[in-house]
Amino acid sequence: MESGIINLNKPEGVSSARAVSLIKRLSGLPCGHMGTLDPLASGVLPVAVGNAARLFDYLMQKQKVYRALFAFGSETDTLDRAGAVVKSGGTIPSESAVRAALASFVGEYDQLPPAYSAKSVNGVRAYALARRGQEVVLAPKRVRVDAMELLGCEGAGVYAVRIVCGGGTYIRSLARDVAAKCGTCGYMAALVRERSGMFTLEKSVSPDSLTAENWREHLIPPDAVPELPSLSFEGAAAAKLKNGVPVAADGADGAYKLYLDGAFYGVALLSGGMARAKTKLV
Repeated sequence: MESGIINLNKPEGVSSARAVSLIKRLSGLPCGHMGTLDPLASGVLPVAVGNAARLFDYLMQKQKVYRALFAFGSETDTLDRAGAVVKSGGTIPSESAVRAALASFVGEYDQLPPAYSAKSVNGVRAYALARRGQEVVLAPKRVRVDAMELLGCEGAGVYAVRIVCGGGTYIRSLARDVAAKCGTCGYMAALVRERSGMFTLEKSVSPDSLTAENWREHLIPPDAVPELPSLSFEGAAAAKLKNGVPVAADGADGAYKLYLDGAFYGVALLSGGMARAKTKLV
């Protein structure tokens, strides 16, 4: 089965699932996205084609870069511009106040996910409960913010912000929390994901440019994706690893890209001088 990653530039107004379905239809292969983008957001959406989806765990913790618009003075139920206003009349903070608030979130903090999110509550998606008007109780989650930069004012009460963060960070929640730090309320008015791990907006492809004839031209080989060192084995050692038998190897403990008989096989784990195949792509 063919496999790899397509670095898709998801348009605003399209769900991640719909964007994935386009590539699935063109390729005729199972596909899945690696890191959801809300319909309101646009930008980098890595789509795994074929068995490359098995690399998901090695990509989720990669650094993300976003450009967002934070609107101050009002708050919506979804924490973005698509929701209904639930708070209004808040003060508009100065640039210096926003800049100071942004700096205070750099590092790790316990973030409360939005009620309108894909988080599961007793087996039900939080957004499904919220849409039915039911109370949604979510636990805070530890997230990492590596940097936040105020890019400037984009209009009355609207500021552009660049965020560098770890996976799983909700930018909508960050807009709410930054506003609260400024003594007011706020929501996310727009969002573009500029980078996700090795995937950048500059090298992404628009879904409009993909066809059944050219999609393979945009398929990034799966072994180009994990930013890991490599281990190679041939002959009897390769056969053992294919059969689930560990073999001796030199190197530090950790994950490695695994090549068997000259071909990429998947990901190996090395522990105590013994390597075993953990994630197989063939």
